Amino acid sequence: MIQRVLSGRYELEEKIGSGGMAEVYKAHDRLLARPVAIKILHAEYRSDVEFIERFHREAKSAARLSHPNIVSIYDVGVAGNDHYIVMEYVQGNTLKKKMQDEGPLDMLTATRIAKDIASGLTHAHANNIVHCDIKPHNILMTEDGHAKITDFGIARAVTESTLTYGGSVVGSVHYFSPEQARGGAITPKSDVYSVGIVLYEMLTNRLPFTGDNPFTIAMKHVEEEPISPSRYRPQIPPMLEAIVCRTMSKSPEIRPTSFELVQELSKVETALSVTVKSDPDATQVLSITDIPSRRAVRKGLGTQVAQQEEPVAEEPVEQKPFYKSKVFIMMMALVLMLGFGVGIFAAFGKVLNTEETVTVPEVKGKQLALARQILEDNKLRVNVAETYDANVPAGQVVSQDPDVGKTVKSDRLVTIYVSKGGESIDMPDLAGLAKSAAIERLQKLGLNLGSVYEKDSSSEPGTVLSHDPTQGTKINRGQTVDLIVSRGEPEKKVEEVKVTREYTHVPNVENASLSVAESGIEGRGLHVGSVTYEDSTQAEGTVIAQYPSPDAEIEVGSYVDLVVARRAQPEPVREPEPEPVREPESEPQSNPIQNDVPSRESDQAKER
Repeated sequence: MIQRVLSGRYELEEKIGSGGMAEVYKAHDRLLARPVAIKILHAEYRSDVEFIERFHREAKSAARLSHPNIVSIYDVGVAGNDHYIVMEYVQGNTLKKKMQDEGPLDMLTATRIAKDIASGLTHAHANNIVHCDIKPHNILMTEDGHAKITDFGIARAVTESTLTYGGSVVGSVHYFSPEQARGGAITPKSDVYSVGIVLYEMLTNRLPFTGDNPFTIAMKHVEEEPISPSRYRPQIPPMLEAIVCRTMSKSPEIRPTSFELVQELSKVETALSVTVKSDPDATQVLSITDIPSRRAVRKGLGTQVAQQEEPVAEEPVEQKPFYKSKVFIMMMALVLMLGFGVGIFAAFGKVLNTEETVTVPEVKGKQLALARQILEDNKLRVNVAETYDANVPAGQVVSQDPDVGKTVKSDRLVTIYVSKGGESIDMPDLAGLAKSAAIERLQKLGLNLGSVYEKDSSSEPGTVLSHDPTQGTKINRGQTVDLIVSRGEPEKKVEEVKVTREYTHVPNVENASLSVAESGIEGRGLHVGSVTYEDSTQAEGTVIAQYPSPDAEIEVGSYVDLVVARRAQPEPVREPEPEPVREPESEPQSNPIQNDVPSRESDQAKER
């Protein structure tokens, strides 16, 4: 296969690497006459249409990236059944190989490499591309010591599809973020977490989480806090360790963005560079190996002088009295020195015996590794105790003892209680227990006491009557439980009997006369309320409606409103009835009447 030429252009020369997804070859680009690296997918992925589509889509997206800390992608293609990506050829080994060869990297080198990785990710994240598989195997080291991120082409496809290939992602599980381990949403902060793992490994030559199988390791990412890197390498500056702890936080909100990570690492790089620059001077001071020989020369010269002076000094020694001898002078000098020392001790003994005091800093709500580092930086010892608390995410400090702001002596032991999250259990039945026994039971189960309510009951005062959540309910350790406790039997009072409320049903008084209705209502212990009259065809004085309606249940002493019928007025209704007035409409009948008038007048005239 090495003799093959892909698409008539890329001539494969030698195999330079292999991974779980693909094999990598060094090749020669005949068209542009340059060396390239070609990644060819393994045969088992050729039949996965969805994977292939994502492979090409993500590779084309990554090809848009152009950054000195990202391996450039030149081309994506298919040759026969082989799907391949053509990339920039980087002369050098992977970061993983560098760590295997050199062990823990010096802090300045590790910081610069992490900064290069974060810088490349900043460019990718700005283009809405998340790598998803940052690990030392995917970091190539150039000959001048710079880091380049590779495998952008298949990173997204790996995380979205290969979980169905049972074990395909084993090589990356050590660098997974908690959200990746849980199968949650992937964000740029997921890449930042992986950078923190890589930086941790560069500084300590250890992985923060290991296990017998991928599932165990993934769960450690979710549930456990890593050992502080300074435990393995005390020389790590607190500022650098704080960055490692923050990038490896379980909560994405606490982690910095890739851009913020570049800025923070730049500050550490500057500080470390100043330290490194001062080393040559320090080395020159420490490397003056000829000092003993010079001292020997001076000692020899002094011996020769003493030998020359000895004969001269021997004669007067015998003649001088003892108080003028060298021995007496030496003894007096020693006594004076002892006296001076006693005086110093007496004057400053109180100061010398005074122990340094410190103020306990606040670490509540912080991740375990960061909390430990803060306390140790303040010259305090740390004791870690675990507790269940459903309201505090696992790995964060719930409380501390002594509390924040307390002034204590240095090297004081501070106990921090770290949340284990909420473990689901079945709520037990506490009814019938004494209040103190119920509280003790809750504490043993890792549950917290919430509110305590009292209620009148025939049970012994202080006896638990019920609780919330109720028996059998799924509840997390660390969650609060409210108790309802007996107050005892209430005292019977006459006033309480008097105010007892009674209820009755409203009688049906419709169609009854008003007097009968009033008697029926008052007979039920009720009162007649408003009485209104309305025109009705029913008999005058009878009830035609009532409020409340019949059979309604109301309190004794309440009022019932009535509507009573009254006789309708006939005049307004019969006004339009006089039909005979319409005679003018029949004109033919008026003529005979008019014709009769003159005949009647003539008859009267005849009579006269």
